[in-house]
Amino acid sequence: MSAPISPYPRDMLGYGRTPPDADWPGKAKVCVQFVVNYEEGGENNILHGDPYSEAFLSEIIGAGNWPGQRHWNMESVYEYGARAGFWRLWRLFTSRNIPVTVYGVATAMQRGAEQVAAMQEADWEIASHGLKWIEYKDIPKEIEAAHMREAISLHTQITGAPPLGWYLGRCSMNTLDLVMENGSFLYASDAYADDLPYWLHGPNGPQLVIPYTLDSNDMRFATAQGFNTGEQFYTYLKDAFDVLYREGGEGAAKMLNVGLHCRLVGRPGRAAALERFVDYVQSHDGVWIAKRIDIAHHWHKRHPAPPASSSEVSP
Repeated sequence: MSAPISPYPRDMLGYGRTPPDADWPGKAKVCVQFVVNYEEGGENNILHGDPYSEAFLSEIIGAGNWPGQRHWNMESVYEYGARAGFWRLWRLFTSRNIPVTVYGVATAMQRGAEQVAAMQEADWEIASHGLKWIEYKDIPKEIEAAHMREAISLHTQITGAPPLGWYLGRCSMNTLDLVMENGSFLYASDAYADDLPYWLHGPNGPQLVIPYTLDSNDMRFATAQGFNTGEQFYTYLKDAFDVLYREGGEGAAKMLNVGLHCRLVGRPGRAAALERFVDYVQSHDGVWIAKRIDIAHHWHKRHPAPPASSSEVSP
């Protein structure tokens, strides 16, 4: 057994028993944030120069990568997300004037000009979801860094502005270091460690992390022991909201992330549950529904980074 690393490079305390008062705008009891992941057209495909077909987050649970081959059914599922699912979500959120953050894969957006135009028409934030929707755990750091630079460049060409938020998702142990070394992002989201944003200290100064979610996320429709029905999804989201809303009323306001995928919750039998949840959230007072960039601006202003000497890793 190898010797333990000292000092231990993980923060197992965070804010501890006394988290800060988030002080959300309007003294909201909870901040709710909807993310639409736009990945369709950026997934593994030999048409994109990848060695095999996609196998992740689709109706084909347990699918395998097909080396050197296209997977017609898998491609079709992803195409549904771009062709139909995206527009169903766009209509749902725009009809209710709900602010949204998009995690946009650069090469997917490159193949979805109409969808990007609709995002911008709705004034949605478009954060970067990397260059391609592929697994980065075994990709060398220098190649991942090159992909990050290319993603920023392509994102800027497509949207007219560089991304201020970064979430790779299928990340490596190098991803957050690369974000901090890059130094251009107002926030990073490759973390699931808290119900509140927190600060890290990197080579270019403090880096805000706005944690994301894998539980209040429609990806569980495509995993073993996940959501089987829209009602399960709705109940889980409602329970999460109710707990955080109650805690916010007790002076401990936090944040609820809701992660969405066009090809998953964009299906009609699931979109109905999302619609019910959106209506439930909007039926409550004291709720701040925000884009992630809005949360970042708020945290930078109300909770600036502590000195590096008092927190080298996290709050």
